[in-house]
Amino acid sequence: MAERKRKPATEAAACAGATATPAAPEPAGPERARTVCVGRIVGAHGVRGIVRVRSHTQNPDDLAAYGPLADADGSRRFALALTGHVKGLLLARIEGVDDRDAADALRGTDLHVARDLLPPTEGDEYYHVDLLGLRAESASGAAIGRVSAIHDHGAGPIVEIQPADGPSTLVPFTREHVPAVDIEAGRMVVAATAEEGS
Repeated sequence: MAERKRKPATEAAACAGATATPAAPEPAGPERARTVCVGRIVGAHGVRGIVRVRSHTQNPDDLAAYGPLADADGSRRFALALTGHVKGLLLARIEGVDDRDAADALRGTDLHVARDLLPPTEGDEYYHVDLLGLRAESASGAAIGRVSAIHDHGAGPIVEIQPADGPSTLVPFTREHVPAVDIEAGRMVVAATAEEGS
C-alpha cells in the first residue's frame, strides 16, 4: 500500500521487490486488476519442502490468512501453513511440496490474492496495483504519461511516470507532488514542480 506521505509502503506492496512494471498500461477504474501480489517465494529452507517467503503484507503473518494464494496467471494455487521465521522471511509448508527440489522449483513465484479479499484503504492509502496504469495529468488536464511502476526504497513511495515518448520521470508520492488521485476516473494529478523534476 502506498500513502501520500514520506513513510514506507505497508500492505500489498508490488511484487519483484518494491517495483512493479506492467507489460502494458493496465485498465483504470473498476475494471482494474482482480488480484494483488502479497508475497514471493524466495527459495527452499532445509530438505523437507519448507519454503522461504517474503511477505508484502503490513503484518507478515497475515499472508496465510487469505486462504490459498495463486501464482500470477492463476494456474496454480498454494495453501500455506506457516512454520516459523528466518531473517525477516516467513517459513511455510505448501501442500504437495515435500522435498527441497520441489520447494526450490517455486523460487521466484509471486503469490496473489483476489483484490476484494484485501482490507479497504483509508484516507490517502492506495494499493500499488491500483496506481499502476493511471493517467498522469497536470492540474489543467494536460497529459503527462501513465504510472508504470511504484518504487519504495525506505524514504517513501515514488511513482514512475512513462510519457508517450522519451524517458520516464520519478515523482515522490506526496500531497505536494501528487495533489489528487482519482482511482475510479483512472487519473492522478501531478504538480508542476514534480513535472519539472524539482
